[in-house]
Amino acid sequence: MLSYLIKKAAVLGSGVMGSGIAAHLVNIGIPTLLLDIVPRELTKEEEGKGLTLNDKQVRNRIVTNNIQKLLKQKPAPLTSKKNIDLIEVGNLEDDLGKLKDVDWIIEVVVENLNVKKQVFEKVDQYRKPGSIVSSNTSGISVEAMVEGRSEDFKKHFLGTHFFNPPRYLKLLEIIPTPYTDPEVLSFMKTFGEDVLGKGVVVAKDTPNFIANRIGTYGLLVTVREMLKGGYSVGEVDSITGPLIGRAKSATYRTLDVVGLDTFVHVAGNVYEKVEGKEKEVFEVPAFMKKMVENGWLGSKSGQGFFLKKGNEILEIDPNTLEYGPRKKLFAPSIELAKQEKGTANKLKALVYANDRAGQFLWHTFSQVFLYAAKLLGEIADDIVSIDRAMKWGFGWEHGPFEAWDAIGVEKSVQKMKEAGMEIPSWVTEMLDNGHTSFYKEENNELYFYHNGEYKLVEFNPKVIDLKKIKKQKGVIKKNSGASLIDIGDGVALLEFHSPNNALGLDTIQMLNFAVDEVEKNYKGLVIGNQGKNFCVGANLAMMLMEAQDENYDELDLVIRMLHKALLKVKYSSKPIVAAPFGMTLGGGAEVCLPAAHIQASIETYMGLVEVGVGLLPGGGGNKELYIKHLEKMPNGVPFDLQQVANKVFELIATVKVSTSGEEAREYNFLSHSDGISINSDHLLYDAKQAVLALHEKGYKPRVKKKVPVVGETGYATLLLGAEAMKLSGHISEHDMKIAKKIAYVIAGGKVPFGTEVDEEYLLELEREAFLSLIKEPKTQQRMQHMLVKGKPLRN
Repeated sequence: MLSYLIKKAAVLGSGVMGSGIAAHLVNIGIPTLLLDIVPRELTKEEEGKGLTLNDKQVRNRIVTNNIQKLLKQKPAPLTSKKNIDLIEVGNLEDDLGKLKDVDWIIEVVVENLNVKKQVFEKVDQYRKPGSIVSSNTSGISVEAMVEGRSEDFKKHFLGTHFFNPPRYLKLLEIIPTPYTDPEVLSFMKTFGEDVLGKGVVVAKDTPNFIANRIGTYGLLVTVREMLKGGYSVGEVDSITGPLIGRAKSATYRTLDVVGLDTFVHVAGNVYEKVEGKEKEVFEVPAFMKKMVENGWLGSKSGQGFFLKKGNEILEIDPNTLEYGPRKKLFAPSIELAKQEKGTANKLKALVYANDRAGQFLWHTFSQVFLYAAKLLGEIADDIVSIDRAMKWGFGWEHGPFEAWDAIGVEKSVQKMKEAGMEIPSWVTEMLDNGHTSFYKEENNELYFYHNGEYKLVEFNPKVIDLKKIKKQKGVIKKNSGASLIDIGDGVALLEFHSPNNALGLDTIQMLNFAVDEVEKNYKGLVIGNQGKNFCVGANLAMMLMEAQDENYDELDLVIRMLHKALLKVKYSSKPIVAAPFGMTLGGGAEVCLPAAHIQASIETYMGLVEVGVGLLPGGGGNKELYIKHLEKMPNGVPFDLQQVANKVFELIATVKVSTSGEEAREYNFLSHSDGISINSDHLLYDAKQAVLALHEKGYKPRVKKKVPVVGETGYATLLLGAEAMKLSGHISEHDMKIAKKIAYVIAGGKVPFGTEVDEEYLLELEREAFLSLIKEPKTQQRMQHMLVKGKPLRN
């Protein structure tokens, strides 16, 4: 079997997509050569410096400028600004010789077949045999690109269609040609999932492949139904977002973000290549063409379907192209759907309703269902690939066939037939043979309908599905806040499942039980879950209620219990691995810090954020972050203890939250021995492997050590910066009060500089400081404001 190894890559084309792909590659540690065309004219600045078109600085200018843009883009394409050093700049004339040193060449030049063929002709001359070459085209025939290329080139060529932004969007469509070596396809699929961290779908070489083909169709059907039914842009967005399991940006806000010009180009790709009724749908409505002419492209031009004026957001009227107040759609079915649990039940309540919302959603969903079914075999081999492409590329909670199952295939097909809609023959045959759903579950395994029978849905073995495990094995123990689950191979997992995975008394109780149970019967424990976020912190509403009722003894007890539980985690005789992802804030971070190992997702937003609600970390976070910083210091090498205290004080007082797992490491929430999972679906698997590795090495529990602190003199130093900010009016009196409490805890109270104290002493200081702050009326106002408005109050 051929084995491929991608140690270095090259990206040809440094625009938004090309530089974004390069950023994603360097994020995962693959050095990348980034090339673009040579400028034909000097800028005024270059002329002023006396440069010529032959100077390297000028010849590489396009790439250099585009790399600098990576540092300013939001959301950030780089997981750490340091990663930019792994990008090597060059151009497509001087540096093609460097392609002999790379293992994967990705073309991301302009969407023009002739231009791509010219680029590949040059690449064929310089690449080393066996190197993989791919195109990131979103619509041009992949097979047509390799016409005239060498046999080795053809064997190692395929389409790799990333979605923008490459760091964040999960879908990677891989498009083989008839010449692509099956070994290359197999390698790229595994590499895409395990190394690039993507959800990979193999697509056919058809216009716009899978996700853009169906997604664009769905958007255009939505626009046509809006025009036909006299709905407004705002009304459509109010029912095509989270209510139906779609992104918060719904339809038109999404188009504004993507850019109307980009969307029109993607729609045009299909329009040029299809016939009949399908062609009609892909013709962009006149009002959208006019918007493009006017330059109203969305966010990048300052106006599109929506326009912000002061604090008000206005929506465009497609008939007049004038802006007016944004509207929402109100209908009985919407209120009914909101009371249903789960998107599948909401969809059922909506699409059969005989009101404006129901009629609109029925017309859009039914057309998308039939279109997806009609394209089966043409764009992908099976319904699973289509569903996954839509979920991973467009953020749909349910793919078209999953959503169709949710509303009932038999009932919906009957309604479609009554409306004279054409049902693809394979769907009719499926129903005629007594099969009433596209998917079915048997013996805790999922099957999909394919060519008259049900086949097992295949998952990457690195995907651990907690719902499936709980159905198969049940749980060891559970309460309202958390469950302890056996995930096999002698490893248990503690899953949080309170609202927002917030920490409460119930979670703390389960944490205590989990450590005890694991020490008796398991090799180790993973603390992780598959919610929206790992944990957003402590239960703020509960704490505020107790504080307002002056139940300070109750709060005191909860803090003591949390401290005790987290010390138990830290000094457990069995390895405990935390698996954070998404928002890991406040108490969420405090649960991770004492773990023997942290296996974080690449997208982990970790921080001690309690200052934002007028508090300081109350679950041992001050102490643990301080110790993490101390542990980073090399043994036997003198270091400045005050600098360590200053750094920790700054991180907590300024509410620093990492924008990635890598940045969490830079802030010392993660140590260098902790791991980062690129594929979020593999996070629990990686965490489980970390437990097993620690167990195999003969895990020894930590030994308690004294902690050196900066004491009274260090406390005064810590407050210097805060005092300056207060005097300049940057922070309020109450901010200063909080800063003093944090400084006092980190400094270790009134002891001489360099005194060594135990952890319990530091926890006692923290507990007292936390309780004193939560009694403050201004802190309670901040907590209330956060709960009601979702943002911090400055008072």
